[in-house]
Parts: sequence; C-alpha cells; structure tokens
Amino acid sequence: MRVLIVDDSAFMRRAISQMLASDPDIQVIGTARNGREGLDMAKRLEPDVITLDIEMPEMDGLTTLRAIRKTHPRLPVVMFSALTERGAADTLEALHIGASDYVTKPSSTAGKAVAQQRISQDLVPKIRSLCRVGVGTGSSSSNPVAASAPKPFSMRALGTPMRADVVAIGVSTGGPNALATVLSALPADFPAPIVLVQHMQNMFTRFLAERLSTQTSLNVVEASNGQVLQSGTVYVAPGDFHLTVRRQSNQVVTVLGQEPPENSHRPAADVLFRSIAEVYGSRALGLVLTGMGEDGRKGSEEINRAGGRVIVQDEASSVVWEMAGRIASAGLADAVLPLNALAGELIRRTGRPSTTAA
Repeated sequence: MRVLIVDDSAFMRRAISQMLASDPDIQVIGTARNGREGLDMAKRLEPDVITLDIEMPEMDGLTTLRAIRKTHPRLPVVMFSALTERGAADTLEALHIGASDYVTKPSSTAGKAVAQQRISQDLVPKIRSLCRVGVGTGSSSSNPVAASAPKPFSMRALGTPMRADVVAIGVSTGGPNALATVLSALPADFPAPIVLVQHMQNMFTRFLAERLSTQTSLNVVEASNGQVLQSGTVYVAPGDFHLTVRRQSNQVVTVLGQEPPENSHRPAADVLFRSIAEVYGSRALGLVLTGMGEDGRKGSEEINRAGGRVIVQDEASSVVWEMAGRIASAGLADAVLPLNALAGELIRRTGRPSTTAA
C-alpha cells in the first residue's frame, strides 16, 4: 500500500512515516509540507492512499481535496483533523467533498509515543480497509470480509416480515454521504423514528446532525436522554455515548450511557441493535451501511432472534464493505441492496407504498 503523507507539521510527518513504515504491507512513498506539494507528488507518484492535514499554509486540506477529486475521484483520502469545533466542522465538510475517512490529530502536547499509538490504532486499520487489505487476519486479502467471514447464523424461517415501527442504522467509514443519500430520499412524514450510530467522536456527531438536517426533510437531532421517539425524526447517537431505547408507559424514550466500548466503539451499533430488538421485537428493522469492522453483526443476530429484519448496503456502492459484508456473509441480511435503493426499501417496510419514494 503506497501512502503519500501531506502535513505541514514536521513532527507529524515523521510520526506518521515511522509508524506506517513499521507495517510490512505499507510503503510511505513521499511526504509533502502543503497542499501544492501534495498535488504535485500525487500526480508524479500515484499513491494508493493519501493522508491529508486539514489546516496547512499555501493550500489547505479542503482546497487540496477538491483538486484531488477532480483528477482522482476514487483515490482514498484520509483527513487529519484537530479535535476542535472548527476541526469537526471542517472534517464534515471534507467528508461531504469526498474524503474517505478521518482521524483526529494528537494534541500538540502529546509525546511521540502517544502520537504513534494513535496512528497505529486509528490510521493503519483505515488504510488497510480502504485499500481492501485483510483486517486482523495477519495477511493480505483482496476481500477482507471473506478472509474473516463469520459462521452462518442459523434460525427458524420468519415468514412474511412485519411492518417495521422503527429503523436502527449502523454506519462507519463513508457514513455521512451514505446517510445523506438515504435520508434525503425519505419524506418528512416518514412513519417511523430512525435511531442511528455513526462511529464519530463527541462534537463531530453534533455537526453531523446539523449537516444532515440541511440535507433531508426529516427532523434530525443529536440524541439526548429521555427523548420520546417520534415518527419522521432521526436521533443521532452522540460521540462517546451508547444510545439505547426503553419503553416507558406507552412511549419509547432514548437512553444514553457510558458503558464500556464494544467493538472498540462508543457509540456502538451492537448496543443500539440489542436494545431495539428487546423493545420492538418483530417490528424492528436494522440497516447497516458502509463501514469497517464488524460492529452491528451481533446486534443483527438479536434483531433476527426477536423476529425483526436487517437489510444492508451492497459492496459495489460501499466505501468499505466490512460491517455490511460480515452481516450478509453470516446470513443475517434479509436484503442486500445498492445505496440508491435503500430509501425506497425503508419506505416499503414501514408501510408506505414504495411509489412515494423520492
């Protein structure tokens, strides 16, 4: 995997280079101090993936990304972002423009060891996933899902699916644009609440909710404790909090918690899906979109056991087909559909005629 590093910080260029160089499957082919240098090197060196700092002199990361997308529309680009409000807003804009994913920079006071640990934990797995190299298998593979496919899930035939009273979504890499595509095609009077987990840090999820609210006629909010679930409303799990639901009298309300991460994530789709299965049973509908890792697979088993259904995004339209792919290969998916067909399917399964899909 040939990686080009674009960052104005000499410290970060060294830290990223040294950490990536320790992986036998990764080769750092160049480092650039700003966007102009990065664009020139991208043309000459033809990398497999670029790491791109957002804040740089001469040409910042967003401007550079726009230029990259004109000449390399499918080249994986991972943004490096500061864990600040401005960094969060810029990161969401970068993902909208076409960045593949992002990692947050260690603080300026963090030492070299902390920086390298962050790079090892956050950046290397994303590079492997975006380059379709086996994750967690110890060897390269053109199909990471097949390389570590879970055993098929055995259960009784469910018969005709029930009309869903809730939609629970799990998504990771490539999520903001996938969510915008699905949610923007749903009507304002969509007849079920939508609860979703996007793997993002605190503060980033608030900006995600705000951006999505401008892209759909649905009401999109960052979830808080005790909200009564309402049809036509999307509840985004806040970063660093698990989102679950519970029945309270004749209503269903949101519950936030900081129990330990699952699948290295908080919020985690597995936690949300288990809760949805318990509260809604056969009227639960799970949707798993693009993303790396296996979060959502165990929760999908619980939805199936409760008599509900799970549908997933297909490989061709996914940025990374690991979350959805593992569910499909385990036999947990009731349907595997392209991104542009998912909104119509949600409308159909919640009782609204599919002909009303936008």
